[in-house]
Order: sequence, then structure tokens, then C-alpha cells
Amino acid sequence: MQEQSSNYRGYRSFDYLEPHADFTVFDLAPELGRVPEHDLGLDTDQSARVTRLLADNHVISLHEHPKILTSDPHQLREYNHTGRNAMGYEGLAKSGMSAFFDNFMNGTNCVTSEHGWKWNDVVYDLGLRFADVAKQDHVVLARTFAEIERAKANGQIALVAGLEAATMIENELDRLDILYGLGVRQMGIAYSMANQLGSGLSEPQDGGLTTFGHRAVERMNKLGIAIDISHSSDQTSLDVIAASSVPVFITHAGARSVWPTNRMKSDEVILACAERGGVIGLEAAPHTTLSKRHPRHSIESVMDHFAYCVDLVGIDHVAFGPDTNFGDHVGLHNSFSGHLAISQAHGHVDYPKVPYVAGMENPAENFTNIVGWLVKNDYADDAIRKAIGSNILRVLKEVW
Repeated sequence: MQEQSSNYRGYRSFDYLEPHADFTVFDLAPELGRVPEHDLGLDTDQSARVTRLLADNHVISLHEHPKILTSDPHQLREYNHTGRNAMGYEGLAKSGMSAFFDNFMNGTNCVTSEHGWKWNDVVYDLGLRFADVAKQDHVVLARTFAEIERAKANGQIALVAGLEAATMIENELDRLDILYGLGVRQMGIAYSMANQLGSGLSEPQDGGLTTFGHRAVERMNKLGIAIDISHSSDQTSLDVIAASSVPVFITHAGARSVWPTNRMKSDEVILACAERGGVIGLEAAPHTTLSKRHPRHSIESVMDHFAYCVDLVGIDHVAFGPDTNFGDHVGLHNSFSGHLAISQAHGHVDYPKVPYVAGMENPAENFTNIVGWLVKNDYADDAIRKAIGSNILRVLKEVW
């Protein structure tokens, strides 16, 4: 595991408040050491190369939820209902990342409702996270390309605020401007279920991008909000790619040709995204990016999708969006399976269940192991540099 950043001073979420008096205290999962470290079997020279690549380059996760979950997954709903999710600052300090796209609670946001994606809940979620981040100086909110580069130069970690769907804007186009003003710089179209903009990936009928959706895409382009189509249906995804004046992201998914579920993207969508200059970030949340070679989910399964996408569209259009957090991610899925439409996304494909994804279990270990795997499998430095950060930066330069 990477050494802790020397710039991290030990801040823990809500240190500026009084526990119990100012906020509800929960028993939280450990940020580090919850599962055994993954051994890739690297030799001394390979390990040194991993350390160098992480230190010298932008290392960016295109999709994370770096909050700390409750030790007991059954308390997650009550935990989220408070609106306060603790962030894993210590784990992030060991991650090797220079930036990450934080997607907050999203579909599990149930501050005022049993279901996510309410406008007030999203604003509550954003504001409380930003307040916590503002009270320390290791993780910094990045709203411009220059701020990402400045964070790297200063030994800090840039947080790019993202949302997995635009459901909360309802039919109010100006809400996109409000979210941009609050700091949001990346947004999905739909999350599994259809909304005013288009169809999600779990809908039985694929209606594509709506008229309002076209207007929303145009507004996001004008604002400089990067668009994500990870959870959108095939036709909606293709419509968004065609409608957008700039490249779009698939921030966290895999290839349906490798694992045949709706949660994965078709070759047609991946190719269309790449042809317009976009990037696909490879997903690692439990039981998503499986493969026939590695049906028991692990880093090897994820990298089967990576290798396939590199062969399909080239190294310039592939990155990583692991979509992980600190704690029992499988327990999180079990607790919110209805909200997240997980069963509809996976369909009826059978696969062995795992308690965690070996090698890509949390944000602290993901990129050390990703770079380690790439080094072990003889990828050149330039290819690794592109996959772990520079491809994402290229798109952001154009979008922002």
C-alpha cells in the first residue's frame, strides 16, 4: 500500500463539531485494513516503478463514493437520513490519487424521503460535504482544470463534484445552473429509472433522449458540466453522444461483450463515445464488471474489461472509475437494492457472490493495484499515464 501523504494532518470528518451534540454518531467501518491487502506478486523493480508512476503523474478516479459506511449495513438508511456521510480522508491520503470525481449519496440519498434524487436532499448532501471539506486543507474542491493541476502541484487531492443523474432538476432547466454554481462539474442523464431527460438502463422500453433532455444537454455544454451516460439506456446514450457538442464520459461501466448485462455498455455505445473523443471509466463495484474468464469478481475481472475496451477503442479512450467506498459495499447494495434497481440492471445472469472485490475494494488501494497490474502486464509508461489520468484531463480541457 502507498505511504500516507505527508500533507495529510489527521483531520476526521466533522472534527469542527461536537459529537452527539451537533451530529449523530455511528459506529463506522475502518478506512484501512477491513480486508487483507491484495498481493499482485510484484518484484522490487516493479514496485518501485509503481511508486514512481503514482508520484509523477495525475492519478484520477472518474467515479468514487469515498464516504465511510456504517459497520452495520442495516444502519445505512438511518445514517444517510442524517444527511452527513463521513469522508475517508485518511484512506484518500494513502490512495495515490491526485483527483477523484465524488458522486456523494446519489440514489441512496434519503434525507427527507425513502427514495433518492430529491432536489432538497441533493442540495443538503452537497452543502454538508462541502462544509466538511472546507474545514481541512488536504482534499480541495476543484471547479476548473487549473484547480486540478494546482492541487497536484501542492500535494493535495482534488475533489470534482459529480452526480450520477439529473433526476433532481425535474423540468427546471435553471437548476443545472444552480448546481454548477454550487460546484457540480459532472452529471449523469438518468440513473436506471427513466426521468424527464431520458431512459435509464433498467427500463423495459428505451425511449431515448427526450426533447427536454436535448435542452438539458445543450445547457450542460454551455455551462461546462461533463456529461455521464453510465446508467443511461443504449438509445439515450447514443442520443446524448450525438447531441453533445463536446465529448461525454462513461464514468463507471464495463463492456457488455465481456459480461452480458444491461449494466455494461454495448460495443456500439463504447465506440460512439470514443469516436466523439470520449472516455469509458472501468467500474469495480461488487458484482458488476465480471467476466467469463473471472466470474468471481476481482481486479482480474475488471482488467478483462479494461483489456477488451483498449482493443476496441484504443488506450486514448479508456480510464478507471472504480465506484468504491470505505466499508461493506456488498452490504450497501443489499440495503438499497430497490432504490438502485440492481436486479433489473443485472438481469438473470448467474454469478458467484463475493464479500468484496479483491484488489479493488476501496479508494485507498484501487490505483496502487491498478498501476501494479498494468506494470506486471508490461504496459508502457505512456499507456499507463493515459489510463490513470491524462485521458480524463484531455476531455475536461475540452468540456470545461
